[in-house]
Amino acid sequence: MRPVDFIADNEVKLLHCGTEFFPSLMEAIDAAQYDVYFETYIFADDETGQAVLAALMRAAKRGVTVRMITDWFGTGAGRVKRMHAQLQEAGVAHRIFNPWFKRGISRTHRKICVVDRCIAFVGGININDDMFCDYDHDISLSAPRWDFAVAVRGPLVANIHKEAVAQWRRLGRMPLTERIGLYQETRRANQAAAEASTTVQAGFVVRDNLRNRHTIQRAYLKAMGAAKKSVLLANPYFAPGRKFRQALSQTAQRGVQVTLLIGVGEHWLQDAVAHSFYPKLLASGVRLVEYRKTQLHAKVAVIDDEWATVGSSNVDGLSLFLNQEANVVIKDAAFAMDLRKHIEAAVAEGVEVHAHEFEHVGRFRRIGYEIAYVVYRTLMRIFAVGKYA
Repeated sequence: MRPVDFIADNEVKLLHCGTEFFPSLMEAIDAAQYDVYFETYIFADDETGQAVLAALMRAAKRGVTVRMITDWFGTGAGRVKRMHAQLQEAGVAHRIFNPWFKRGISRTHRKICVVDRCIAFVGGININDDMFCDYDHDISLSAPRWDFAVAVRGPLVANIHKEAVAQWRRLGRMPLTERIGLYQETRRANQAAAEASTTVQAGFVVRDNLRNRHTIQRAYLKAMGAAKKSVLLANPYFAPGRKFRQALSQTAQRGVQVTLLIGVGEHWLQDAVAHSFYPKLLASGVRLVEYRKTQLHAKVAVIDDEWATVGSSNVDGLSLFLNQEANVVIKDAAFAMDLRKHIEAAVAEGVEVHAHEFEHVGRFRRIGYEIAYVVYRTLMRIFAVGKYA
């Protein structure tokens, strides 16, 4: 199976941070005439969340069919319960993803909105204020959270819409025969899109625990394997499996300039796991830069100034092997250059990590990094049923 089915003739606009994303999102919702499919991990009860919620409810009151999915864990049990009652009263159909972990530990980490089958939004931006930490709203940030989404118009929207509809139906009550039919329908739709494509431009790629278990990782691995000049990758939670780490190292060893921008300072275990990988990555020639200016939440990459991705998938065990994720992959020089400029600016603001710095790391700290990795790997293998390696 090909990792990405590209479709031609799309318009893909990069949206940097909530200041660009939320006005575009709410403008599209306010212009909706037929239907809105909306899915997110975090939907905060702050000024931003209230504004987006109001836009969704206004659309429903106009007669637009609005179907909304929020993750029970990411948004919070109390918040989704209160919001559910409010949405029902306004006529918005609302489903909660995996309450009380009834369907296992997997979460929907996707951020998707499709309006009237004409415009779709995909990316890493949750529905929360840029100036507050996403996992603790009592912590204010020194600068807006660094994150991205894309607004897509064109034939690719049909694929995103089909996936949004399929997710909505999966969360309802469906007999087994209907679930099998939905699986086959989605598969045929993806194949038809691939066969109809003649010019490469953009593709929509999801990760789930059915037929798309490794799709996002494969997209990254294929692009890195073909890289000739440069790889720029920015991610907040760096804890990939062995294949991904080896791909980064082997790409750098071929003479490709590989730069990895990592968010740090959120979770000590996450930082310790990432630090356990540093010596081998640095030894292979990978350039490592830590971003400390504010919370780095973006999951983006640019390879060879023509391949780029923006989405919800972190480069860690949860995103690559367990949670439901969604990315858009773009093959377009102008888009890649735009995103490259943003990443390079963040790299310039970051703190580069040098190999000699680890020569002075104490023995107990080194052991701590290794223990953190062993603990993380063990947990991921349990939760992901052995897929993390």
